[in-house]
Amino acid sequence: MNDTALDTPTDTGASYREINWSLNHITLAGLHWPAASTPTDCPVLMIHGWLDNALSFARLAPELGGHRHVYALDMAGHGHSGHRPPGQGYQLMDYVADLAELVEIHFRGAPEGRVDLVGHSLGGIVSVLFAAAFPERVRRLVMIDSLGPISREPEEVIGQMRKAITKRMTGSGKPVVYPDVAAAARAREGGMIPLSPPAARMLVARSMKQSGEGFVWRTDPRLRHPSMIMMDEAQVTACLKKVVTPTRFLRAEKGLLASRPELGSRTNAIAELDLITVSGGHHCHLEGDIGPVVDAVRGFLDDAE
Repeated sequence: MNDTALDTPTDTGASYREINWSLNHITLAGLHWPAASTPTDCPVLMIHGWLDNALSFARLAPELGGHRHVYALDMAGHGHSGHRPPGQGYQLMDYVADLAELVEIHFRGAPEGRVDLVGHSLGGIVSVLFAAAFPERVRRLVMIDSLGPISREPEEVIGQMRKAITKRMTGSGKPVVYPDVAAAARAREGGMIPLSPPAARMLVARSMKQSGEGFVWRTDPRLRHPSMIMMDEAQVTACLKKVVTPTRFLRAEKGLLASRPELGSRTNAIAELDLITVSGGHHCHLEGDIGPVVDAVRGFLDDAE
């Protein structure tokens, strides 16, 4: 673990430190909000959603500190983390393996070797699968607008595989070059999951790099390739039934999961799950009034002390 000594201010007025974690086959980057005093609680590890980065938690993370260290991870291919080697892609289970290795190598000194996990969207999916497989490593789990992997019907498996392999062979195409980061932020505002201008500016700065006289996405273009294979709903439910960690699911009123038909069966699958509905959209932890999200996350983690 390499934690830089210089604090860097965020738009929230709080401060964090850049950090790098070396794993066996990749180096992951992230942010560290140090405890204000001698830590008395297990660390919090926060994991962002697809095409986001660690700054997704720039507003929430400082509210969880004080007597604990708080970390936010750039997943592989995102932010400042390394990219997968040529010939590989970004399969869901590889993210879970990265998290397992990260916790085993770099958080083994935490109290009882456990961490609290806070995951948003894809980060929540990765977190809940890790908690199912390694319950001894997770004290508490919070999922923000996330409740398990996207599922496909069994008869869709071959079509999904064909689509993924075809895209892998054809490649990602020429990268878009923006004149400046502000232009990229404006483009991100109108993306697949729209963001407010402040949230877009927050995230995009960490996802860009200079190229010639302009800027291109730092994120690996292969992140946009289709998944090679996906679970069906029965497999997802079976995974969720293995979660014994106390879990809180934050459902955003205007989020992606607000009206999903499988929500009821999935919430019932996790034995120790409670559900709290919060205002806002998919990025309810970053946009607008995040007070309800702060209270729900901090209260749940503090209750474990």
